[in-house]
Amino acid sequence: DAGQLVLSPTRTYAPLMAQILPKFGDKIRGMIHCSGGAQTKVLHFIENVHVIKDNLFPTPPLFRMIQEESGTDWSEMYKVFNMGHRLELYTDQESAEAIIALAEAHGVDARIIGRCESTSGQRVTVSSQHGVFEYTH
Repeated sequence: DAGQLVLSPTRTYAPLMAQILPKFGDKIRGMIHCSGGAQTKVLHFIENVHVIKDNLFPTPPLFRMIQEESGTDWSEMYKVFNMGHRLELYTDQESAEAIIALAEAHGVDARIIGRCESTSGQRVTVSSQHGVFEYTH
């Protein structure tokens, strides 16, 4: 039920990051933990970058339930909740593939969720099963 979903323990990424950082630290250009700012949190840390998130994981049942019960617009949901997507690493394609393999070896689902492009200002685009949402800072 909803109570169990909300109270289930959160998995820590610390053991995985303890292996990633020594191997790939020089290739990682940014890390965002998506709590407290959700999918738009990265806006506070970029300049002249457009972050395009167009390959997110499917929305977990808890967040669909919250949206349905509250009637909150999906655009707002991505600003408030991590939507099941908690940690982002900004790196190159080759490093990303190796990091994903390491994560999967630890039983952590990981994927390339998008890309960054040069732009004027700060911008995030979330393209999801619920629509396409643009955020600026």
